[in-house]
Amino acid sequence: MNDCVFCKIAAGEIPTNKVYEDDTVLAFYDLDPQAPVHVLLIPKEHIRSAAEITEENSGVVAHIFEVAAKLVAELGLERGFRIVNNCGEDGMQSVQHLHFHLLGKRKMGWPPFPVDANL
Repeated sequence: MNDCVFCKIAAGEIPTNKVYEDDTVLAFYDLDPQAPVHVLLIPKEHIRSAAEITEENSGVVAHIFEVAAKLVAELGLERGFRIVNNCGEDGMQSVQHLHFHLLGKRKMGWPPFPVDANL
């Protein structure tokens, strides 16, 4: 995708603070961190969202979670962490490229945002 910022990051066209990279996955620090540790994990292949995961591309998601497990140890998140995927407009997906947020080093609340009783 020519206009996808995460595709450009994966291709090395936009510099980022990398945490991990292999042929399939790139992990880098979020520019607007919501926790002391906030890493984005993206497939290098353009998959628009979790709604587009298929039998053919689901292996990349498994690999992303394997990478996340390695990063948990490397980043000192043994006390706990959260992995978040926002999907679609109501899910607040801001970049139309599948990505996961790995958040840690702070106490997480639930629900993650206040619940609006008028929904």
